[in-house]
Amino acid sequence: MKRPYADSDLAAFIAKRVLELRPKSQIDIAGEAGFVNANVLSMLKSGATKLPLDRVLALAKALECDPKRLFLLALQQRGNETEKTAITDIFGTVVTRNEVIWLEELRDASGRSDPSLTSRSRAALRGIFSK
Repeated sequence: MKRPYADSDLAAFIAKRVLELRPKSQIDIAGEAGFVNANVLSMLKSGATKLPLDRVLALAKALECDPKRLFLLALQQRGNETEKTAITDIFGTVVTRNEVIWLEELRDASGRSDPSLTSRSRAALRGIFSK
């Protein structure tokens, strides 16, 4: 079986979430996401198929994850730069729930002063993530 998306971040993310949600079964997750065939989840995990964008919200609910993050992973998996550009041009940068929390903390920590990203602050931020 061909697995053109096996190395995608989406396939890895879904595989990890399925394990994290145990004892919830893969069949339960697929059913909650509205997939008629539970095998679709296995195909997504293995990278045999890509996630249709119209299924992102339902699968995010079933995987108990941020739908925006799942959407970004599905979009990345598609590899269509024109599509990505159109979405960014129309909606702006898609920000996940966790990114919003970071942004609010940055605003609070800076006294809502709208600080510039300096080389020092960039280095400090990257240090948090060991980059």
